[in-house]
Amino acid sequence: MEILGIGSRVRHPEYGDGVVISVRSEGYEITFIAGGTRRVKTDTALEVIESVPLSNDLVSLADVERTLGKVLQKWMDATEIVPLAEKWTGGKMILEPGKPGMASKEIPVEAFFHKIVMMRDKLRVLEQKVNASDLSDEAKVDIQQYISRCYGSMTTFNILFKNVEQQFKS
Repeated sequence: MEILGIGSRVRHPEYGDGVVISVRSEGYEITFIAGGTRRVKTDTALEVIESVPLSNDLVSLADVERTLGKVLQKWMDATEIVPLAEKWTGGKMILEPGKPGMASKEIPVEAFFHKIVMMRDKLRVLEQKVNASDLSDEAKVDIQQYISRCYGSMTTFNILFKNVEQQFKS
């Protein structure tokens, strides 16, 4: 049985025409015109419309998009989409004042999380601007240490992030 490479065009009996976008040990990831992206086992009966040979360098389209997104974010100050962990969706933060008789304040977790992500992105931009500046190396290191401490202080909020790779790291 031939293993298809990324870019192979196929026809699935249920999902229709599609293109292989990723090859993994458990099967293919195929984007179908009418059926969206689906994972399909390699032994699934597919009609091969156009076969692309399997490459030794198995990089999926998703990997390329993720890498390109990081490069664009770094150089263009583009913000990435950062998902909130599902358990917090629809939740709220309640701030209770210590003084009796004062009203509490409720904040949707999504709004708070958005502010945290904006803070993280602004710290990243600051870090890039410091590195690209004409400051002395000593001054750059000094400012970098402050930025690292800010990241460290923000790790408390990592519980809100769905993806570990998007969390704060000191």
